[in-house]
Amino acid sequence: MSKDNIYIKNKQAYFEYFISDKYVAGIKLLGTEIKAIREGKANLNDAFCTFISGQLYVRNMHIAEYSYGSFYNHEQKRDRVLLLNKKELKKLETKGTEKGFTIVPLALFISERGFAKLEIGLGQGKKLYDKRDTMKERDSKMELDRAMKM
Repeated sequence: MSKDNIYIKNKQAYFEYFISDKYVAGIKLLGTEIKAIREGKANLNDAFCTFISGQLYVRNMHIAEYSYGSFYNHEQKRDRVLLLNKKELKKLETKGTEKGFTIVPLALFISERGFAKLEIGLGQGKKLYDKRDTMKERDSKMELDRAMKM
């Protein structure tokens, strides 16, 4: 896989949350972590973002061990620091502490310069009936696409 093809999405985030604001953040990674991401071995399904002592961290983001790494391999689900401007961090911290809002990782990708970036969004949880509406819209769109292909 080339670095242009790496785009790992968190599909569950759009199903569980209404996403209002989106930000692109850098990630502070170890050498074996970026190599594993370039192989496409990362998972965002259980990941979430939280503030710890003024810094934004992504937690439970699974990056598999690098296949050619020896004893230098990383811990798979460690907390990783996200890199944003102070202005963006302050805005996210105030919004994230409001009731019902959470900061959710949406996608992990490799930028043009070769750096790993994480797209995060400010999400508000959906109710059960909102999730049903989302499923109905998705099913109707799939049926429409199938009808157009025939």
